[in-house]
Amino acid sequence: MNVRKLLFAAMAVMLSLPAAAQVPDNVVEVGILPGWREADGRHIAGLSIRLAPGWKTYWRAPGDGGIPPIFDWSGSSNVRAVGVHYPVPEVFRVNGVRSIGYVEHVLFPLMIDTRDAAAGIRLNGVVELGVCQEICIPVSFEVSADLGSVGQSSPALIAALEDRAREGGAMRCEVSPIADGLRVTVETDMPPMGADEIAVIEASESGLWISEAETRRSGGTLWAEVEMVPPTAKPFALARANVRLTVLAGGEAVEITGCR
Repeated sequence: MNVRKLLFAAMAVMLSLPAAAQVPDNVVEVGILPGWREADGRHIAGLSIRLAPGWKTYWRAPGDGGIPPIFDWSGSSNVRAVGVHYPVPEVFRVNGVRSIGYVEHVLFPLMIDTRDAAAGIRLNGVVELGVCQEICIPVSFEVSADLGSVGQSSPALIAALEDRAREGGAMRCEVSPIADGLRVTVETDMPPMGADEIAVIEASESGLWISEAETRRSGGTLWAEVEMVPPTAKPFALARANVRLTVLAGGEAVEITGCR
C-alpha cells in the first residue's frame, strides 16, 4: 500500500472520531438561506458555511489532504430529493499534499425537489465536514429551516449558482485491471487552462480510493490517469457513464461526465 493509500486510510479513521469535543469554539458557523420556489416546484435554498480566519473546508473530491462533506436530509418533510451544487473550489498544497476546497466561507446552493409544490418545506439536515487550519478536524452539525412556498431571490445565492464549471466536450476512457482495482486513463480535447491546471477524476462506485491524477498534454489534447481501488481491493466493473473529469485552473473549472 503506497503513501497516498495510507493517508486515505488515516482520513477514514478521522471520520469515525467524535467531533463535538474536538472543534474549537467559534471556528464554524452553519446556516440555511431560505431562497425561493421555482415555477416547476423545485425550491432553491443555500447552505452557508462560515469559518474563522485561516480555516478551510472541502470540495466533494477533496484530495488526499481533505475530508469530503456529507449531507443527510432524510429527516425533512415535503422533500423528495436534495441536490448540492458545489461552487468552483481552490487548490491547496501543504507539505506536498494536495487538497481542494474553500477558505473561510462557501455557500452551497441546494436544489430541493418537493413532494407537494404548493406546500412549505421543513428542511432538517445533518452536515458532516472536515475543517482545517494546521490540523484537520471532522465536525457534525444539525441544521433546520422552514421554507415557504414562495420565498424571495437572494443575490448571494444567485452568484453561488453561477459559480459553476463550464461543460466540456467528449471524453474517452481506457480501463485496465491492476492487482487491487483499476487503472483509468481519460482523454479529451480541451485547450490548456493555464500552468496551474490540475485534473480530478471521480466515479460513482461507493468507497473508492482514487489516486491523484497524473496528467500530460499534447497541444489541445489532455490525458489524465488514476488508479481506483475499491474496498474489496479487486478489479471491478466501472460505470463509465458516471465517470467525471474536472479540470481546475485559475479559479475556473471545466467538467465532463461520461466516457466511452
